[in-house]
Amino acid sequence: MGTLYLVATPIGNLEDVTLRALRVLGEAELVLAEDTRRTRILLERHTVDARPRSLHAHNEAARTAQALGVLAGGGDVALVSDAGTPLLSDPGERLLAAALDDGHEVTVVPGASAALAALTLSGLPVLPCAVLGFPPRRAGARRAFLQAWSGRAETLVLFESPRRLGRTLAEAAEILGPRRGCVARELTKLHEEAVRGTLPELAARFEDGARGEVTVVIAGAEPEPLDDAEVEARIVAGVREGRTPREIAAQVAADTGAARREVYARAVAARERDRS
Repeated sequence: MGTLYLVATPIGNLEDVTLRALRVLGEAELVLAEDTRRTRILLERHTVDARPRSLHAHNEAARTAQALGVLAGGGDVALVSDAGTPLLSDPGERLLAAALDDGHEVTVVPGASAALAALTLSGLPVLPCAVLGFPPRRAGARRAFLQAWSGRAETLVLFESPRRLGRTLAEAAEILGPRRGCVARELTKLHEEAVRGTLPELAARFEDGARGEVTVVIAGAEPEPLDDAEVEARIVAGVREGRTPREIAAQVAADTGAARREVYARAVAARERDRS
């Protein structure tokens, strides 16, 4: 049986493609792409002899059946997105699930990712993070979407249409507050731009929208400080669970905003009391 390859492609600069990706695309019996025109530009730039076929929301069922036939016959199938790593806000999940259900080998050819590029460029904490994809287009659903993530500590990464960017940033500022954020635009391209500031500042800056492809990074929620008795209760609970002072300090500090060094000292003291 053949192998399904999930192949990352450049998000802008056509040099950002791996040698392995070019080899796999040249050797695959079937190359599937959401927008074959963009994929052809990449293939022609690197003189790869392959003819991509479209795979999008309207033909995914038929293309999945075709791909499964190729795999069953021993041929390899390569799936690419318009740009970046497949399956991040792109079609292909049905194909992947079907290939796994049929017992075919699936592997990834990693490479460019707009989410990771924007996250590392933002100046915000990289871990933990949550990649949310595109927020809903309808205002009510979009506000509910932002509200659902408002209390989470992860740095948030989302994609947005340049036309809806200003409206989404304004709603994020209203719901999430004056958190730090970054709008990364046209990543790896000639006019790459990373604008950092608070959400209200970014909403004002991009009130009229933007040009190009946009990724937004937003700082996670700050933990609400707990009173001293609640902090002590969590430390004691950690000791009784058999966790080390280092583990307790890391978790309690992350959950409560307490100083890690202070929590560590209190955990050591609590452990000694527990042993006596």
